[in-house]
Amino acid sequence: MLPILFAIAAGAALRLWFIRVFPQIQGDSLLYADIGRNWLTHGIYGRSVIHAGGSQAIAPTLLRLPGYPAFLALCFAAFGLQNYLAVLYLQIVIDLGTCLLIAGLVRRVCSRRAAMAALWLAALCPFTANYVAMPLTETLSIFCVALGIYAFVAVLERPRRRWTLALAFAWSYAALLRPDGALLAVVFSLALIFYGRSSLGFARALRIALVCGLLSLLPFAAWTLRNWHTFHVFQPLAPRYASDPGEFSPLGFQRWTKTWMADFASTYEIYWNMPGDDVDIRLFPSRTFDGPGEYHRTLDLLSQYNAQDVFTPRIDASFAALAAQRIRAHPVRYYATLPFLRLADMWLRPRVEMLNIELRWWQYGQHRAETRIAYVYGALNLAYLLAALIGVFYWPRYGAAMVAYVVLRSLLLLTLEAPEPRYTLECFPIVIAFAAVALERFHSRQRR
Repeated sequence: MLPILFAIAAGAALRLWFIRVFPQIQGDSLLYADIGRNWLTHGIYGRSVIHAGGSQAIAPTLLRLPGYPAFLALCFAAFGLQNYLAVLYLQIVIDLGTCLLIAGLVRRVCSRRAAMAALWLAALCPFTANYVAMPLTETLSIFCVALGIYAFVAVLERPRRRWTLALAFAWSYAALLRPDGALLAVVFSLALIFYGRSSLGFARALRIALVCGLLSLLPFAAWTLRNWHTFHVFQPLAPRYASDPGEFSPLGFQRWTKTWMADFASTYEIYWNMPGDDVDIRLFPSRTFDGPGEYHRTLDLLSQYNAQDVFTPRIDASFAALAAQRIRAHPVRYYATLPFLRLADMWLRPRVEMLNIELRWWQYGQHRAETRIAYVYGALNLAYLLAALIGVFYWPRYGAAMVAYVVLRSLLLLTLEAPEPRYTLECFPIVIAFAAVALERFHSRQRR
């Protein structure tokens, strides 16, 4: 018991340090909080908008799923409407619960020794720990993955109602936090039937999978009906480009970005700032332009955009035409090379986006200390991934389902325009579990 308490205490200290040194309340966090407060205080699931005359109103929205706004609304109701610190402290508790779930999972599929290794790897993992310092969906999403896999194993080994309900909750809440959370239910419902054929019998395994699936769908029935009643659209999740019905989505620009974007720096400096801010063409990487003619054509479009910092239908159509031209000229680059480069960036990039580290950390001559920190983070991330890869070859029980989740999530990420390292964090409960198996096997060999 004492080693467990030491690991949890170390994990708590690390997370408290991140909250003290690197708290971040900005961007999407403010949007989630605004929706949560409006839902709590006015009963309207919507955004605050300011009209031309200065008056403020609340506009119903569907651009974010209700999972995280509901969490924030509960926190604000309990601790105060502006008490973000309470939210962050509660996220510490949830994230430490994730560490215990990962350790419990590894104990079930491997051994006690491996479980302790998993607990320390999870408690001291800075890549997941630092997200408790920002009100975003990541901490809760990672918890849902850990809970979902643990409950999945518990149901297969000794079915109990509480674990069936926990499994349904994990599936449902993961998808209520982010649309890609639905992948947890897709993978592990099929895995429940596959593995349950022998341990539970096909009929019982199928029945449990159906019950969990139906229970997890109930909140989405209410959400879909609400969206139909409010907006007269069928939207069971959330729109891909985070826009409410009637809002213009620059789909031509989105397609154009997929013809050149490959790294988080471009996401941060360009993608997140358009529309809304001027963009300097010098920020674009050289792969954005195929020759001087295309450079000047792009410069002209950006000049038109910068005049008002908005996408008009005409500008967007011009970006769409430019995208079509680039795709015809380089289809392999568009459909294969760039998607895999974006995926590699999400998996392998030093995970320093939550730290006060220069975005272009690789420019060593300008900020040497920050570059060295980024190298250390990159090496640590690679160490976790390599250890997990070794652990896969030992193929612990239910390893196929966990590998399937990582593979399918990675395939889903291939479709994104703008890479962000945080999109792979939902796989880290599995990464840590496999890494712990590898460490335990290595230790066992050393003792022989």
